[in-house]
Amino acid sequence: MNQNSERVFIELAQILFNPWIAGVLLSAILAAVMSTLSCQLLVCSSAITEDLYKAFLRKSASQQELVWVGRVMVLVVALIAIALAANPDNRVLGLVSYAWAGFGAAFGPVVLFSVMWSRMTRNGALAGMIIGAVTVIVWKQYGWLDLYEIIPGFIFGSLGIVIFSLLGKAPTAAMQERFAKADAHYHSAPPSKLQAE
Repeated sequence: MNQNSERVFIELAQILFNPWIAGVLLSAILAAVMSTLSCQLLVCSSAITEDLYKAFLRKSASQQELVWVGRVMVLVVALIAIALAANPDNRVLGLVSYAWAGFGAAFGPVVLFSVMWSRMTRNGALAGMIIGAVTVIVWKQYGWLDLYEIIPGFIFGSLGIVIFSLLGKAPTAAMQERFAKADAHYHSAPPSKLQAE
């Protein structure tokens, strides 16, 4: 029997069930993995193409150029995923935990500050995302204090938002007014009305 704990379901299906039923169960696992993988590849490719390439590198890129960049990014992300999966020391749970730490530290503070603090700016949000993600990577690589990397990533990302927002120009009066309206609406509406929206 295989000693890899991440193969428990596969091993149990082969031991407990008729080979036909085990085959159907294992096919279901493969189908779930393939659908999730294809979805994640497209999301990563789209995010890199639209949010990085088009937004920062080539604002005037044609649709055909963006399609080709998207295809190349699918290939690049797939190769990175294959390289990570090829390492026998990598465990799925560890990789998922690491990925969620990166997502949480990069986007968590931005989401919270965007609804709680009217002074947050675009540059503060970008700095918070970058600092949070980089902190997770550095913390994971050097393993300081044996602390889950999302915690320092979240803290440093939040500090980055505050510092870079205060250093830059304040949001426009129109943006401040929109924030105040949304905040007033949220605090004045009964909970049942908010749930209906």
